[in-house]
Amino acid sequence: MKRGAWLVAAALVAIVALLAVRLTHAVISKNAVVKPTIPTVTVTAVTMSTVPTTVNITGTIAARYDVPIGVEGDGGRVAAIFVEAGDSVKRGQILARLNVSVLQPQVGSLAATLEQMRAEAELAEAEYRRALAVGASGALSAEETERRRSTAVTAAAKVKVAAAQLAEAQARLARAEVRAPADGTILTRTVELGQTATAGGEPLFRLSQGGEIELRGQIAEQDLPLLRVGQSAIVHLTGIAQDFPGRVRLLGAVIDPQTRLGSIRIALTPNPDLRPGAFARAEVTVSNAERAVLPQTAVLTDEKGSYVLIVNGQNRVERRAVRVSGMIANGVTIAEGLGTQDRVVATAGAFLQEGEMVNASAPGIGSS
Repeated sequence: MKRGAWLVAAALVAIVALLAVRLTHAVISKNAVVKPTIPTVTVTAVTMSTVPTTVNITGTIAARYDVPIGVEGDGGRVAAIFVEAGDSVKRGQILARLNVSVLQPQVGSLAATLEQMRAEAELAEAEYRRALAVGASGALSAEETERRRSTAVTAAAKVKVAAAQLAEAQARLARAEVRAPADGTILTRTVELGQTATAGGEPLFRLSQGGEIELRGQIAEQDLPLLRVGQSAIVHLTGIAQDFPGRVRLLGAVIDPQTRLGSIRIALTPNPDLRPGAFARAEVTVSNAERAVLPQTAVLTDEKGSYVLIVNGQNRVERRAVRVSGMIANGVTIAEGLGTQDRVVATAGAFLQEGEMVNASAPGIGSS
């Protein structure tokens, strides 16, 4: 009986001891200070690079001098066409001819009339000279001599009238031939054989005078002061890998009050791929400046604007507002907000909080 009591007492003591140990561990665990884990972040140094400042332009390719060619004077039916779009022509070259079935006989008739008037004038002049020769002897009266002089003068005037009429008819006949007003390239041909062409109607052809080509574009109001006549430009066409060099030829004198855009013209070297009407983009380098360059992943944006996260001297995260000036092949250019000694969080900055303690690590920088 005594032995059983001792066993029960021993069991109770063991249970009390176990409870005491567990209670002690719980108290110690509750009061223990948990050491937080400090994240390690990759930082990058701020590098400086010479970055060109460019102005982007969009527009269309156009002929520098786009000359419409139509009918002068009387219209008529188109009897012949001698050129096609894309042909190079010389000044005075015949492009098309109208029907001249009426004009040519008129010219022939007037030419014959002129010959007749000249013959009559020569005869009248000869008779007047003879009258003067024999007038002194009294063979002809003074009245007859005066009559012959009047007849000679009238005949000479008729010659002038006939010559003027012939010249007018010849001019009308010449204008039945549509000619190129200058050297250049035919851009469009809208006339067809048998078509009735009229003076003041739609142009029959459009000519690029001298074959000169340019880009006619628009630029933002704030970019216009950066541009100067004579600056070099690079023009890009959709679907063509080749770049086309150009030069700023003309800057618009006004800003459109509705769109806030100005106009620009960039002269280009003629090329078969530069077809008027094609959409084109151009870049004009206006300056070169030293800019801070960061990886794209280092620059963040929120409602307050663009910013980066800096690891300061106490290894804490600090927010720094920056002004992005552009994009280049190896990153983002920063115009304001950074110094060359700053350590910028390169990636995963969105998961960090301002003021958080971090370990900074990067090749060439080491760990803190």
